[in-house]
Amino acid sequence: MLRFEVGQTYLWRDGDELTLVDTGPAGSGIAAAIREPGMGRHRLRRVVLTHFHEDHAGSAAEIGAWGDVEVMAHRLEAPVVRGEAPGPPPVLEDWERPIRDALPPLPPAPPARVDRELEDGDLIGFGGGAVVVATPGHTDGSLAVHLPAHGVLFTGDTVAHMEGQVMLGVFNLDRARAASSFRRLAGLDVRTACFGHGDPIVEGAAERMRAVVRDLPA
Repeated sequence: MLRFEVGQTYLWRDGDELTLVDTGPAGSGIAAAIREPGMGRHRLRRVVLTHFHEDHAGSAAEIGAWGDVEVMAHRLEAPVVRGEAPGPPPVLEDWERPIRDALPPLPPAPPARVDRELEDGDLIGFGGGAVVVATPGHTDGSLAVHLPAHGVLFTGDTVAHMEGQVMLGVFNLDRARAASSFRRLAGLDVRTACFGHGDPIVEGAAERMRAVVRDLPA
């Protein structure tokens, strides 16, 4: 996990090959962070963006210029990541507004190329066969990445883990759809969950998510 002022990204290693799930904000020093595991950015083969928000896709343009790196995003997110269409703003609940106002400002995500447009159920060649899980609601093209061979799930912002509490992520475009996507993720066979915001849960993640499903909005 590479943690930034807002949010975090995840680096997966298969032998000498690296995959990055999300990129952090623009100007976040992602190149230096990737050097820390001792691998170097020349080992990076692919980037999977869970959605277009600037704390997740802000460094995609920089990383895409490094060399032989394949940038991936859901088909519905790709035009926004490329700068071809504006990203719709979230529909904030009243209680979310002070949370949003307290966050530090982030630079906009520069337009970045998308080499592969993903769909629900697509397979990605890392982690023993990563599966794309469409999770609309936070944004229209939000996605999660499930590694069944390892019992690992990268949730993006559909699920968060704040102050020890697993919860529906905030700042959603459609909160009811996001809740439906949360329920879908909670039904997966997952041991470890890696969230866009909050510490990962390394054991019993599915049980933790299922425990809060009943409290989600209809």
